[in-house]
Amino acid sequence: MLQSLHIENVAVIEKADIAFDKGLLVLTGETGAGKSIVIDAINAVLGERITRDVVRAGTDKAFIAAVFTDLPAPVVAALEEQGFAPEEDGSLLVQRSLTADGKGQSRINGRPATVSTLRLIGRMLVNIHGQHENQVLLQPERHVAYLDRLGDLQSVRDAYEQEYQTYCRIRRAIKAATMDEEEKEYKASLLTRQIEEIDAAALQPGEEATLLSRRELARHSGKLAGLLQQVRGAMDGGEGDTLGALALLSDAVAALHTAGTVSDELMELSTRLQSALYDVQACAEEARQAEENLAFDEDALSALEDRLAVIQRTVRKYGVDEADVLKKREDLQGQLEAIHSNDAYLEDLQRQSDIARDATIAASRKLTEARRQAAVRFEEDVCRQLALLDMPHVRLAVSIEPTALTAIGGDKVEFLLSSNPGEPPKSIARTASGGELSRIMLALKSVLADVDDVDTLVFDEVDSGISGRAATRVGAMLRQIAGTRQVLCVTHLAQIAACGHTHLMVSKNVTEGRTFTHVDPLEQPERLQELARIIGGEATDTTLSAAQEMFTRAQV
Repeated sequence: MLQSLHIENVAVIEKADIAFDKGLLVLTGETGAGKSIVIDAINAVLGERITRDVVRAGTDKAFIAAVFTDLPAPVVAALEEQGFAPEEDGSLLVQRSLTADGKGQSRINGRPATVSTLRLIGRMLVNIHGQHENQVLLQPERHVAYLDRLGDLQSVRDAYEQEYQTYCRIRRAIKAATMDEEEKEYKASLLTRQIEEIDAAALQPGEEATLLSRRELARHSGKLAGLLQQVRGAMDGGEGDTLGALALLSDAVAALHTAGTVSDELMELSTRLQSALYDVQACAEEARQAEENLAFDEDALSALEDRLAVIQRTVRKYGVDEADVLKKREDLQGQLEAIHSNDAYLEDLQRQSDIARDATIAASRKLTEARRQAAVRFEEDVCRQLALLDMPHVRLAVSIEPTALTAIGGDKVEFLLSSNPGEPPKSIARTASGGELSRIMLALKSVLADVDDVDTLVFDEVDSGISGRAATRVGAMLRQIAGTRQVLCVTHLAQIAACGHTHLMVSKNVTEGRTFTHVDPLEQPERLQELARIIGGEATDTTLSAAQEMFTRAQV
């Protein structure tokens, strides 16, 4: 759940630290005080879109930090998959900043993170519902997602999507393999030229590295030859009677061997020196061989350069190294053979397509049947919630009609609404008012809470278009949902505000020509004052009495 939120220089909020608790938290305040800015800050710190105009005028950077505790297991797993982990106490610190010139930084537990990672984790931590989400109910193409979530149909849908993707892949292969004769001849000619070019290069894995090493030797052959001559002179001796290292070592071995006839220790030393002599003789031989290999003539060096040019040109064109090019050659050969045997290949693909199509249709039927079963439960659960929201005669029905197979199945799903008994259900877009949309969405959220792993729900002005008894019912439902979830609700209605376990008030004041916004928790006397203000515009004996009664009834 969300434990705390720190905001700096976001719109009219210079600095605010907000502590959150379990249950229903209501956020109230005058219009324009900055209630929605708090929601925007939560959205921003969780990786959602943020624009540079959010930075408070006259400052360089906006900064937001949020602490979450009691992380659900799916969140912990997602963090680990992204290379992060909770703190030792199980908490999670998420931070995001944005400068006035549009640059930003994001961190998770102090480590840099991408905005996409924030968004991935954020959507598992908090579900924010604003007025714009009501418009989803007016878009039938979005209804299927709600039904699948509410019906917990992800595994059935995944099984269908796997079959559908296999079918689509085979159909793409058929399309790619189906070409006219002119196109076939052109592609075969191109593949043949590419194969011949690779074959002409006669590549050998590792050859380029070997030739590069030889070229480096050739470029320094003069200097290396002089050094190796010094080595040979030191080993074999110079002109006249000058002895080399080999001769001197041989004499030393002979002397020690003679001495060893009277001393076991000297005989052991003689044996060790003899072994060293063999190693030195081997080194001398390798040095002589290296000197002979340095004999490069201009023709040999030119041939080496030409060979390197062929290798490098071919590798640049077809791969990253010789082995990769040879693998590419096999792929090209396979494509060429596929063209030459295209008819047989197409027949095989068609057989695969028929099998995949049948499997996809079968999976689609299972998904459809699962959706129909989920729709029955869905209608009952939502209608029950609507009755609690003072809409006892409103009936929500789910229409499921067959369509061509798509990535989400073979169904067209649409929510229909009947506002009065005896009336046939019609499209929500043509029958629901703004207030009804808000309550229908709340009913959906209430049902969804039972199958959703998200621990924190945020409702921004869920009271749009409602009042009176309906508002009281909405407040009661929000409080009910908050029994198993943390719920944050921005509201203008006293009936809803009275239901909160915690009440936060957003206020603003002007100091020296600058606007400042504050977010403060209210104790019971202050809550009653705020409820009275919402009820009647100001706290009077009458509005305070009404506020006390409303608060007492709501807190039961």
